[in-house]
Order: sequence, then C-alpha cells, then structure tokens
Amino acid sequence: MAKNKMAQIEDLSDEDLALKEQLHLYVERVQDSDPQLQKLALQNIRHEIRNSTSSMTSVPKPLKFLRPHYVTLRTYYEQTMMAESDVKEYLADILSVLAMSAPGDEEELESLRYRLLGSKGDISSWGHEYVRNLAGQISKEYAKRQTADTPIDDLLELVQQIVAFHMKHNAETEAVDLLMEVEYLDMLIEHVDRTNFKRTCLYLTTSARYLPGPDDMLVLDLAFSIYLKFEEYTNALQLALLLDKRQYVMQVFTSCNDMLQKKQCCFILARHGVTFELDEELAPIEEDRDILQDILNNSKLSEGYLTLAHDIEVMEPKSPGDIYKEHLLDSNTCAGANVDSARHNLAATFVNAFVNAGFGQDKLMTDASDSSSTNSSGNWVFKNKEHGKTSAAASLGMVLLWDVDSGLAQLDKYFHSKDNHVIAGALLGVGIANCRIKNDCDPAMAILGDYTDNEDTSIRIGAIMGLGIAYAGSQNEQIRCKLEPILNDAKASLDVIAFAAISLGLVYVGSCNEEIAQAIIFALMDRSESELGEPLTRFLPLGLGLLYLGKQESVEATAEVSKTLDEKIRKYCEITLQSCAYAGTGNVLKVQNLLGHCSQKDEMHQGPAVVGIAMVAMAEELGIDMAIRSLEHLLQYGEQSVRRAVPLALGLLSISNPKANVIDTLSRLSHDTDSEVAMAAVIAFGLIGAGTNNARIAGMLRSLSSFYHKDANLLFCVRIAQGIVHLGKGLLTLNPHHSDRSLLSPSSLAGLITMLHSCLDMKAMVLGKYHYILYFLVLAMQPRMLLTLDENLKPIFVPVRVGQAVDFIGQAGRPKIITGFQTHSTPVLLAAGDRAELATEKYIPLSSILEGFVILKDNHDYTEE
Repeated sequence: MAKNKMAQIEDLSDEDLALKEQLHLYVERVQDSDPQLQKLALQNIRHEIRNSTSSMTSVPKPLKFLRPHYVTLRTYYEQTMMAESDVKEYLADILSVLAMSAPGDEEELESLRYRLLGSKGDISSWGHEYVRNLAGQISKEYAKRQTADTPIDDLLELVQQIVAFHMKHNAETEAVDLLMEVEYLDMLIEHVDRTNFKRTCLYLTTSARYLPGPDDMLVLDLAFSIYLKFEEYTNALQLALLLDKRQYVMQVFTSCNDMLQKKQCCFILARHGVTFELDEELAPIEEDRDILQDILNNSKLSEGYLTLAHDIEVMEPKSPGDIYKEHLLDSNTCAGANVDSARHNLAATFVNAFVNAGFGQDKLMTDASDSSSTNSSGNWVFKNKEHGKTSAAASLGMVLLWDVDSGLAQLDKYFHSKDNHVIAGALLGVGIANCRIKNDCDPAMAILGDYTDNEDTSIRIGAIMGLGIAYAGSQNEQIRCKLEPILNDAKASLDVIAFAAISLGLVYVGSCNEEIAQAIIFALMDRSESELGEPLTRFLPLGLGLLYLGKQESVEATAEVSKTLDEKIRKYCEITLQSCAYAGTGNVLKVQNLLGHCSQKDEMHQGPAVVGIAMVAMAEELGIDMAIRSLEHLLQYGEQSVRRAVPLALGLLSISNPKANVIDTLSRLSHDTDSEVAMAAVIAFGLIGAGTNNARIAGMLRSLSSFYHKDANLLFCVRIAQGIVHLGKGLLTLNPHHSDRSLLSPSSLAGLITMLHSCLDMKAMVLGKYHYILYFLVLAMQPRMLLTLDENLKPIFVPVRVGQAVDFIGQAGRPKIITGFQTHSTPVLLAAGDRAELATEKYIPLSSILEGFVILKDNHDYTEE
C-alpha cells in the first residue's frame, strides 16, 4: 500500500519504480567495503546510464533517479580513503556524468574535474550532451589556467578526444569553436577528411570575419591549408586573394596539376583584377601557358559579355533619348531641357557612353547609318565645347570597352585632329578601352607613354589618366618612371600633378610603395598656401591613400609623416589615409573614430570622414545596416559639409543594390534646399541603381528632370544618374565585391573612391572642366552575369536556379543555399544578393561559387531520368 502511495506521488510506472530502487541498491553497494561488489555496482550503473534513451526535452531516467545520490557518492569519493584503483576511476567517471545534471555551483566545473580524475576511457560512449557539456567546461578551465599560468597538457588530451568525436558526428562547428577557445586550431588538420572539410572551411572563413586581428588571418591560413590538402584549388585561391598573399596564389598554381582547374583559377584572378605573369614553374607547357595567360589577360571578357547581350537580345544601340523618355513628361518642362545646349550635349555624351558601354555600337559615336562613319562621330564630338570634346572623344573608348583592337582602330582618327581637347579625349579613350585588359603588345603604353610630357595640359592629363585606368593594379614599373618625376616637377601645373598622383595611386593600389608615397608627400609640401585651398589638391592625399588601400597597420608610418604637412591639408590627409587603409575591413573602432571627426566644427576634412565610414563599413551586411543608421543621425545633427557627403556614403554602401530604405532617404534629400546635398543625392541615386534598370529609381529621376529643368547643374547630375542606372543596358554592375561578396576588388574600389572624392566638390570638379573624372567608374564596371563554359571554353547553355542567397553556414545536413528561385538557362543575370546553382547534376562546376565565367565538366556518374 505504501509503495503505491509513493508511486502515485512521483507518478512513476512500476518499471520506473523498479529502476529507481535498483539504482538505489547499486549506490549502497558502491559504498560497500568489498571492492568486487563496488566494481560490479559501478559497472551496472554505467550500463544503465549508457543504455538509457531520452527525448530532446527530458533528462534520461537513470540520471534523474541518481541525481539525489550525487552528493552521497561525491562525499564517499572525497572522504573515504579509496585506494587508487580502477574502482576509484570508475566512480570518478560516473560522478563526471552525474555532475552534468546535478544541482550545484557551475563555476566548480565538477564534470570536467572528475573526468580528468577518471579512467580516460572512450568519451563517446557517454553520448553527445556529455561531450558538449565537457567542451563548455574546458573553455572556462582553460581561461582560468591561462590566468594562473598552469600547465594544460591534460586538457589538451581531452580536447583531442572531443574534437575527434565532434568531427565524426557532423558537429564541425562545435569542434572549431572549442579549438578556438583553447587556441589550438592547428589540431583541426589531422581530424578533417573528405566528408567534412568543406563545412569546416566554410565555418572557419565565416567566423574569421568576427575575429580580431591577427587571429582572423590565422583562421583563414588554416582554411587555406585544408583546401589545398583536399585539392579544392578554386576555394584555396579565393582565400589566397582574401589574405592578399601573392605567394599563396603561386602555391595554388604549383600544387594544381589539373589544367581545367587552372583555367578556372585564372578566371577568378582576372575578375579580381590581379596582374599575374605565368612562368615555366607555374605552367610548364608553353601551349597551356599561352591559354592560361590569355584568360588572365581578360581577353575573353568582351566576348563573354556580348554573348550575354545577344542571349538577352539587347544588342540594339540606345540613344540618350531612349533613356530620358521625355515623351512621358510635361511638354513645357522638356522645352527648357535644351537651353544650355553644350551642357545638354555633354550630358548626352556620358549617358550614351554609360548605356552602350562595351557593346561596340551606339547612335552618337559609331553610328554607321551616315555615308561615312568618320563624319558622323566627328560631328558629335564637335557638338561639344572645349573640354567637352575630351569627354566626347573618350566616350568612344567606353562604347568599345574591353575590345582593344576595334577600340584602337576607331580612336585612331582623333589623333590626327588639330584640336588638343580631342587628342586628350582619344588618349583617355585608349586607356578606357584597355581597362582590365592586358595585351602582349602593350598598346596603351606604346600610345600614351609619348604624350605624358606634352606641352599641352589637357593632352598630358588625358595620357596620365588613361595610363591610370589602363594599368590599375598592375604595379607597372615603366609607368612609375614616367609619372613619378611629374609629381615634383616645378613647371607642371597643379591639375597635371593631381592626376599623376591619382594615376600612380591606381596603378600601385594597395602596394604600400614607399618611393611613390614619398614623392606625393613632397609634392604636398611644395604646394603654396593658395594651391592648398584648390579642390584638385585633394587628389594628392587620395593618391597617397590608394597606395595603402585595405592594408590596415601598414599605413601608420606614412600617417605619422603626413602630420608634418601644412595644417590646411593635414587633417584631410590623415582621414583619407585612415579610411583607405581600413576600407572593406569592417573595423568598428575606425568607424567610431571617423564618426568622431564628423561631430567637429571643421569644414574641409568632414566629407572624406563621412565617405570613409562607408568605405570601412561596406565589408558585411550587418556593418552596412549599422552605418546607414549612423548616417541618418548625421543628416539630422551634422554640419552642412557632413550632410553634403552623406548621400555619397549611402551610394557606396548599397552600390548597385537599390534598397527601399536608402531610396526613400535619397528621394527626400534630392529635394533638399541646399543644392550641393541635392546633387550628391541625385548622383547617389545613380550609384545605388547602377546597372539595375530599377524602374522606381528611373521614374524618380524622370520626375526630378522635370522638377529641375531650369537648373542646368542639377539637370546635368540627373542625366548622369540616368545613364548610370541604365549602365550597359542593365548588364553591368559597379559593386566591387564578387565571389558571393567574399572578395573585394581593390582597383574597382579605387575607381569608386576617386569618383566619390571628386563629387565632394561637385561645382569645381564634375560640373567644372574635369567632368571626365566620371570615367573612373569604368574601373568598377563588371558584367553581372553567370556564363557557363565547356572544357574548351566555349559557352554551353545549361539550366540553373537563381534565387536569394541564404546563410547556410553551420547548418546540419545539406541545407538549401537559395530561396524563392527561378530556373533559367545560362547565361543569366545575377542581381545583388542573388546566388545560382545548377538545376541538374549532369555537369560538375569547377568553382563552388557560380558567378562570372564558370567551367563545367561532365559528370560521368549522372544518368538522365
């Protein structure tokens, strides 16, 4: 009767009650004086615990019934003089497991303590939850021992067992977390195998973003080694570029013996904008070397882009009128649009260049409908005034972008012109057509090199800027020898020196070249008081900053030297250097520092500080959202010079990615009473919609064109923005990130930063006579496509699913990587935030990220359904 009452109180079944009493008996026998009985009782307890099952939400029954006896067993272990024997170790093992669910002080870490005193047997037999609990206690114990400086060898033995267990049971993320806590990541290499290395490396590379330096680099180094070990060369190469280590890139090429994989690696390098010469060591067979070098030189870019254009059927040239769509507007406002005819034609030049970029045909510069094409394009150039002719002639280079042979042939006629502005434009056009394309003949150097010392200023600028665009990121020694002397040439005009600084910054972007840095600092020291106030002088600190783009601490020495400069430019130089050095790193402390500068009362350096916030924060989505919120506050409380830069920063943060909240903010600012703020907002509209053909932005810009039809400057900005939104008829992007946002192309970012810095003083630069600065955007232009190629690099059309990218890192099984997808046939366009995957398993892609040019090989295991 009493038994039934007790069972009712605890609501136990007869089976459970029997188990409870059995365990109670075992506990009593553990305290017996006979070692044999003790051992048997402990073995029985261990058997019950190991064989018990539980649901997700409940504690296993043996543990539940043994919980009240934990203190008894612990006291017996501690107080009785048990001989050091296997019985004592057995009891320690049981106590270690019981401590997991027993009430007590968490800081005591008893589960771990008894484990270390126990039998050191196989840890996995106690189950997942026990191993997970131990891992948590190890990290706390490790921290304590580090503080007390005591040995950790016993802990590491246990870590070894836990990591092995986790890696076998698909818990790679927990294994990595534990090894990070005990700072022993190198142990991971011996535990990864073919089944788990991909998930392990994905987790390592993702967590590296949230680690402080230098830990982040060590983690990426480890992931690189694992990828190389398992011959995942394209992934290893992406990490080599992320680490920015040229010797790692070489290592990938020397380790890889598969020609197809090497070709895919070359496509990734070409997209990143890396100049790379293959030698016999990297590609022993000459024929193979020529094919690979051809891909590295980007000579397939124009062909691939035009394949995409033919497939989507957008080869038909578009005129500026097709973009303005003035027939949709009120006829009275359109009439005023042609008042400032030269300005109107200049705007049309840029719109035409941006919209038809890379298509090789347009309706202003190459239109052959006239009896002689020369006559036709010549006519349009001469519909512009003076420096307008420079931009007009250069626009031909933009239309023939990436097509070097046609570009040079069609630009040749302008070199015979008697008008220096036209020659300057032709020189710049040669640079633009050669942008990102390397050529064995080196035509850009051959043509432009002769003009860098010309007497005419505009010709010199055309040649210097052309070289900067054509050789961005190449670290070409010839160019340094040509341009560096200009910086310290007392006879050279300020604008020539400024463009020389920018071009050197672009060619040596992120190289930390000390000689050029010194030359630019001396050029700044030589400037007179009046020259330091000139808007163009700001290009000198910017050229200096580009040398250290993304190089973080490497800038410190130069930053110290810059503090000796004249106080007029000192602060500007310091902020430009810091923002360039930490661009794309997401460094929170630097963002706080730059926000601090925005709250001061000084005018000149606040623009670069605001743009700098965007440059640093653009590394990942969370940082971007937080920066956008901070910029909202600056709009409300900032000085006028801060407000003028905020739209540009917003433009950079969501470049080619029209987010609704940013569109709303810019829409409000585009009607601001301060015309400088409104102009910056209009240009930012272009940047966030760049190459998207976004209907909402296009509609807003149309209504702005009628709203500002009497304001020539603002109307010009609206036209430029319209051109950028329809960039390459919607096939191009300005986003400097690629490979699923994991890599940032330095030369692309450099082009954007240069353009944004010049927009900080619109009236003097873009609206003055230096409007061709807008062509620096060409450095960031890339087709936003996925083009699949067969093993002979010929396009093949395969079905792919394109949808919103989903974060799948650390999830169990084979999670979906996209959501809300549609199935298309390649080539396809990829918008910001899109990801693609092959719809069938007929082919195996050689790159894990389907973006740009991807080589497919046949899957021999595939059978058609």
